[in-house]
Amino acid sequence: MKVDPASAGLDERQLERIGDHFQARYVDAGRITGCQVVVARHGHVGYFRSFGLADRERSVPVDEGTVWRVYSMTKPITGVALMSLYERGLFQLTDPVTRFLPQWAGLKVRERADDGTERLVEPRRPMTVRDLLTHMSGLGFGDGPTIVDRFSSSGPSKEARPGGERTLATLIDYYARFPLEFHPGTQWLYSASTDVCARLVEIMSGQRFDEYLRDTIFGPLGMTDTGFRVPEEAVARFAACYRRDGRKNLVLWDDPETSNYLREPTFLSGGAGLVSTTGDYLRFCEMLAAGGHVDGTRILGRKTVELMTANHLPGGGDLSEFASPGGYGETGIPGMGFGLTVAVAKTPAETGVIGSGGEYMWGGAASTTFWIDPAEDLIVIFMTQLIPSGTFNFRAQLKSLIYPALL
Repeated sequence: MKVDPASAGLDERQLERIGDHFQARYVDAGRITGCQVVVARHGHVGYFRSFGLADRERSVPVDEGTVWRVYSMTKPITGVALMSLYERGLFQLTDPVTRFLPQWAGLKVRERADDGTERLVEPRRPMTVRDLLTHMSGLGFGDGPTIVDRFSSSGPSKEARPGGERTLATLIDYYARFPLEFHPGTQWLYSASTDVCARLVEIMSGQRFDEYLRDTIFGPLGMTDTGFRVPEEAVARFAACYRRDGRKNLVLWDDPETSNYLREPTFLSGGAGLVSTTGDYLRFCEMLAAGGHVDGTRILGRKTVELMTANHLPGGGDLSEFASPGGYGETGIPGMGFGLTVAVAKTPAETGVIGSGGEYMWGGAASTTFWIDPAEDLIVIFMTQLIPSGTFNFRAQLKSLIYPALL
């Protein structure tokens, strides 16, 4: 990857602090085995560096070709896929979801009284496509574990990467069995809403979700290492994933040579299913940062990207007002609005972190993260493999190191 800090308008000496910080405080200290950071601005890569090991057990270093589990960084890709169908006139954000999923027509809402009693009532209004894209659908977890629970076990569970006979179609039938946890549009809960968006892509396009992503996003952008499985020829580049034990020592959580990601899944999770490289994900971010196109290839229109990355929370509010108990996400809540599959920062005074209002971002369960700052024409991507996200606040640390480098 060609690096040119001057053309990116970045101070190279300040950027060197990134390496000092992550090498000494995280890799050498044994908090993570390795990581990778890219900083791009004005269409140029100003910083790209790899640290430590992608696979500690086999002494494989992180390099430009390392393949990472991006988990929930799949969500913005699903959002782009669905919004590409919006541009074909196939739906409006205000459309009721039952237009596409008639089996949900009878869904009720579970209301809980102060005395602990429950009753099922009609929704105050229909669930809309926008509700799914913003995690305000009312969907809960059925009788399964929460998203936090899925990534907190000693090893990767079926719920972390569902297999067997489950598909996006059977997911819809599964959720038809359970009431909504709240009235659509009134609260924010991080659940299976984006997986449902992936099913909407299939219904509207007539294609399987992975095929639509390949034809509409990955192929046109040249994202050759992004997909729902790691092919045999790429296994040597696939990073191991780790967690911390009770003594805060790193232990192997998902071995790249035995991982479920080596097999073709039946469940093409729009919420957490993809693997990718830093270079591939940078192409996706470059497309968004440039208003939906890059190098002559257009994926979305500029105004569609603006619609996606606006704050859609009622009244321009933030997640602290709307997040329900268990409303876990891949970014901090204070000062954060939410767009269509991405969090949207309000002012730095509200987030308490250096940056710009209007940045949009998300992360993944293995502590990966990205953000795009339109005001500064800035893209930052951080890759590592540590379950769960939130163990360390990597995004805030990166921001304090990177923003002082802007010239």
